Amino acid sequence: MLDQRKKTDYVSWVLLVTLLLFAIEISFFHPGVLFSLSISVGVIYVGRKKWHRRKGKWLFWLGCLMLAIHVLTMMTARFVIVALLCYAIWQLFQSKRHPTVIRPTMAETSYGGEEMVRRQPLFQNVWVGRQATPEQAYEWNDVNIQTGIGDTVIDVSYTVLPKGEAVIIVRGLIGNIQVLVPYEIETRLVHSAIFGAASLFGKEQGRMFNETLIYQTSSYDQAEQRLKIVTSTIIGNVEVKRV
Repeated sequence: MLDQRKKTDYVSWVLLVTLLLFAIEISFFHPGVLFSLSISVGVIYVGRKKWHRRKGKWLFWLGCLMLAIHVLTMMTARFVIVALLCYAIWQLFQSKRHPTVIRPTMAETSYGGEEMVRRQPLFQNVWVGRQATPEQAYEWNDVNIQTGIGDTVIDVSYTVLPKGEAVIIVRGLIGNIQVLVPYEIETRLVHSAIFGAASLFGKEQGRMFNETLIYQTSSYDQAEQRLKIVTSTIIGNVEVKRV
């Protein structure tokens, strides 16, 4: 808890310093940008109010484009982008050397006399980094995470899936997703990507461009044990294979 509080304080200070730098640049160097930003925000607001009409959608995205252009012309924004890219590259390099391995734990808690069991999730939401399940036996918990930049590897052969449908949901920006599944488990894959490729047990779907695909094994609907995999990425590949 203490480490998490330190991280939160650190992020808060970074945001405050960033806002201060923006305020200084606008006030002393580019006061005209404030007018341009106000126009962009106004266009976005009008477009959002009229979103149900085609004109509203055009105004909304035009406002977003104008806002992005005005912000990116500022030196502070360029500095922040470069700093974030350097930090992301450094974190990704560190994660490749020492991937994060999650070992779930359980804690019993009583709520109003009713005993509840709180389970540690297999994965956490991360901005940058590679995550993988342990290379030893572990207790299964359904997966539902969002990731930034980095790969995710889930090996289901080291656990026992419950009867019924087990679920894996991974939404990421940039990175590859790999799921290793035992031979006896029927599987369904729902994948969406802007750029990337997908593979389910040798069934290849290459060169995806803003597409969604659904594959499932022939006996999926009748199986007692089923694994449903839902993934989405902006740039990245997903691979599901037998082990």
